[in-house]
Amino acid sequence: MNKAGRIAIVAGLALAVAGVMWLKERERSGAGTTPGHAALPRLVEVGSDTCIPCQMMAPILAELKQEYQGQLEVASADVFKDPEAKTKYGVRLIPTQVFFDAGGRELFRHQGFISKEDILAKWRELGVDLKEPVKSQPKRSGAVEAPHEKNN
Repeated sequence: MNKAGRIAIVAGLALAVAGVMWLKERERSGAGTTPGHAALPRLVEVGSDTCIPCQMMAPILAELKQEYQGQLEVASADVFKDPEAKTKYGVRLIPTQVFFDAGGRELFRHQGFISKEDILAKWRELGVDLKEPVKSQPKRSGAVEAPHEKNN
């Protein structure tokens, strides 16, 4: 085989490898899975419902998901219920939080418990402008207070 033939084979293999890597990254990031929807930054927490720090993260993730709906996607994966999540996100320790930009590119990862305030601060540091959520009004018990009477 001549030199030009070898170069063509190497170039073809390189293109094939690049194509496979591109497809795997596209699949991992979820790019193109929701046509017609704007891509949002995404926080993925990989943990387990049997892990204490993971259990502490659950209400924080639920709040973020509700308060920043339409601005931020929040997802979680349980490594015991979905063992592929550990490999998919390259997790060595749970909980691990992975911050992705709207294009699916990983921006940052954190291992262990992280507070809601620290998560929001990290998004700001990464240049993601999350608007303040609309705070829901406290619910009233339904009891009506009687007006105070003046005694003269």
